[in-house]
Amino acid sequence: MKIFLSSDMEGTAGVVDWAQCRPGQPEYEHYRMLLQAEVNAAIEGAQAAGAQEFLVNDSHSTMQNLRPEGLAGHARYLSGRHKPLYMMQGLDSTFDAVFLVSYHGSMATSAPLSHTYNPRAIAQVRLNGTEVGESGVNALVALGYGVPVVLVTGDDVTAAEAARVSPGVRAAVVKTAVTRFAADSLHPEVARELIRSEAEAAVRGLGSAEPPAISLPATLDVTFRNPDLAELATWVTGVERTGTSTVAMTDDDPVRLFRRFITTVLLTRDLAE
Repeated sequence: MKIFLSSDMEGTAGVVDWAQCRPGQPEYEHYRMLLQAEVNAAIEGAQAAGAQEFLVNDSHSTMQNLRPEGLAGHARYLSGRHKPLYMMQGLDSTFDAVFLVSYHGSMATSAPLSHTYNPRAIAQVRLNGTEVGESGVNALVALGYGVPVVLVTGDDVTAAEAARVSPGVRAAVVKTAVTRFAADSLHPEVARELIRSEAEAAVRGLGSAEPPAISLPATLDVTFRNPDLAELATWVTGVERTGTSTVAMTDDDPVRLFRRFITTVLLTRDLAE
């Protein structure tokens, strides 16, 4: 049994400030180890339910946050930037399940450190009319390969958001949102035990798990923070301007749609920053 694990960082218990999850900042080294412990808890829970093979895609910031020798389950470690499938690189139809560990909510929510790929460029993303964050956008790739998203870990707002696209996903809620920069977090040891438990239950329930519930052809409506960014996004084939700062893209291939969206993210990044 193979598990694909995409790890972010903002959803880790205790993380409420950018300085805690940005390489080079004084607190980063401490919080990256808390992230690693949560990733390992998810792997350990899956192992308890019989999973034997793991691929961890490090998906936060420069995508080199974890220590490969410290990963549980002798997990393979996919790290580094410029991945064609970004946070979902490495996923294919040979996997049995997807775990989203330490994820955060979309830009328009009250989730701690909420954003959707790039907070300087993207104000909102809707998938078939439903507002989504990275958990929802990334589910397009899971759908494309027919793999269910069975676990998300992070705050309560993020858990609810993920369930809109992946009904039945199990959630390990390790903190409760107060504001975008405050949360009530479980003690790290308690958070890890919750993640282990939910990961084990998720794998044991694979028999009834389904790929994300996304109707095809699917449409992503993206609202950028200013008109210049929307105009730049239309340089990508298949992206149409729908308003002053909004664009839309539609495709019957969810992986192709995801890649088109990621291309707009990368294209607008320099202008936004």
